[in-house]
Formats: sequence, C-alpha cells, structure tokens
Amino acid sequence: MEHVIHEERRLSFFEKYLTGWVILCIGLGIALGKLFPHVAVALDQFSVYQVSVPIAVCLFFMMYPIMVKIDFAEVIKAGRAPKPVILTLFVNWCIKPFTMLAIATLFLGVLFKGWLPGVEIVKGGAEVELFRSYIAGCILLGIAPCTAMVLIWGHLARGNDGHTLVMVAINSLTMLFLYAPLGGWLLGVNKMPIPWQTIVLSVVIYVGLPLFLGYFTRRWLIAKKGFKWFEEKFLHYLTPVSICALLLTLVLLFSFKGELIINQPQVILLIAVPLFIQTCLIFAITYGLAKWLKLSYRDAAPSALVGASNHFEVAIATSTILFGLSSGASLATVVGVLIEVPVMLMLVKVCVRTKGWFV
Repeated sequence: MEHVIHEERRLSFFEKYLTGWVILCIGLGIALGKLFPHVAVALDQFSVYQVSVPIAVCLFFMMYPIMVKIDFAEVIKAGRAPKPVILTLFVNWCIKPFTMLAIATLFLGVLFKGWLPGVEIVKGGAEVELFRSYIAGCILLGIAPCTAMVLIWGHLARGNDGHTLVMVAINSLTMLFLYAPLGGWLLGVNKMPIPWQTIVLSVVIYVGLPLFLGYFTRRWLIAKKGFKWFEEKFLHYLTPVSICALLLTLVLLFSFKGELIINQPQVILLIAVPLFIQTCLIFAITYGLAKWLKLSYRDAAPSALVGASNHFEVAIATSTILFGLSSGASLATVVGVLIEVPVMLMLVKVCVRTKGWFV
C-alpha cells in the first residue's frame, strides 16, 4: 500500500500539469512541421503497412513500463470475470459504429454540409462529394476499436491493467473477423479489404513485444534483485518513461500533420466536432453501463476508455486502400489521430475525478 501511495505522488507532478505539457507538445509539433516540413514528411513516410516506425518506437516505450508492472495473476483473474469484456465488445460492435454513422451524417452531411463544398475523384475514377468522403473516414474510425494506446489510458486512470490487457487481446481477434463485414455494410462497399498486415503488425509491436519483454524483465529482476528493489528502485526510474514517450508521440503526430493543420484549419475543426462528440458519447454510455452493472472502478474505467478510443492505424490503412492517400476519407482518419491523445487524456481525468462513483 505504501508503494502505491509513493507512486501516485511521483506521478502527480506529470498528471497535475499534463494538460499544459500536451498543449506545449502540440504547439511544438505544429511549429516543427512548419519550420522543417521536409524532415517531418520524411519521418512520416517511414512506415511499414501504414504503421509509422517513429510512432511505433514511441508507443513501445509507452507500453513497456506498463507491461513490466503487470502482475500476471491479475490477467488470469481478469480472464475469469467476463462481464467487463462482454460490455466492451457490446459497445464496440453493437453501438459505436452506428452512433458514429449517425453523428457524422448529422454534422458533416447536414449541419456542416454548406461549409464542405466540392467533389473528389477517388480510386477507380468515381466522383464523390467531399462530405461523403469525410463521413466514410469517420465510419472507418468508428469500427476500429483501440488495441494499443488504451493500455496507457487505463494505466493513467489507475484501472486494472490485467483486465485492459485481456480486452486488448480479445478486441484484436474480434477486429480480424468483424471489421471488414461491418465496415463494408456501413460504407456500402461490396468488398472491403481487411488491412490484416496493419492489424497484426501493430498488435505485435505495440502489445506483443512490450508484453514479452516486460514479462521476462519482471521475472528476471525480481529473481535477481528481489521484489523490494524492483518496486522501489527499478519502477521509480521507469514510471516517467511512459509519460515522456506519450508527449514525444504528440510532438511527432502534430509535426507530421502541421502543414495540413495550417492549410486546412477550418476543415480539420469541422471534422473534429463529430469525432469529439462521438468519443465523449461512447465513453458516457460505457461508463454508465459499467455503473449499472455494478463493476468496480478499476474495471469500469478501462472498459469506458477502450470503447471511446480508436485504432487509427487500421482506419488510415483501410481508407488509403479504398479511397487513396489524398482522399477526404483519409483526411478524416488523420483528424482522428490528432484529437485522440488530448481527448483521451481529458476522459482519463474524468475517470480519476469520478472514482468515488464506483465501489
């Protein structure tokens, strides 16, 4: 118990000013993208199956400290309590895609339609109204549940890391089977491709590799140095690594897209509105259902955060395959990337402040 109290005190400096760090990193990223556009473009293009290598490195260092901390007895215990996992699957596949379609259509197809004029030529030579292309990108985000960064959201909210890991594994498997048929139906596409290379590669890099190294690091250090040294020394120096990697991820993301934000700020803002509303709505629905189901806070917080966040690499990969890299759909998925971190950090704060609502 004493260790937990000390850990919270060490993290409080980062958490207390995290909003300020986020704003600073966003501004720094945009400035770097503007001042050194060629460097940003070169780094952005350094990817494998739409998985950005620089972002992958940052995400690895976000995940590894979390994996080292996981007691695998918690993972086994979480696997025996199916209620939170069933809740997450229900929200991700039975509610989230349809609310995304409705919200995106309302805002981009009705309320903002007059501000989004024009058409584009997509792959195959078809002519599509831009607002429809933006809606398509939103749909692709809505049907791609997060399987990577949610580990850090759940960890920052002080949720059950073992439970979050179980949900990540199940979501990854479910996406391989449900992503294409559901997306094809909602988009009206006869044959929607599954970017399975992107799914598999991102799960291996973001989850599999840090999990493997984290598990064996934990076992080796505890056996060699003892549990007391592991907790009081090793974790003390490792804990800030996740936050630093998160902030560096923000700098990279916004430097990659800095030129885009400066050139099309109004379009970015209009697309961000329905995505923001969707994220908050799904969070509220899942959090409310978790309360109704009498879940503990440590299970309710990661359940709601998993539902709210998106696997943007998969969405970007699919939009590129279907519509092309310069399409409105791909732009919408990029907006999803840009708002993901600030909005999810806001929801983490909501979780922490409402912890008392749960048993």
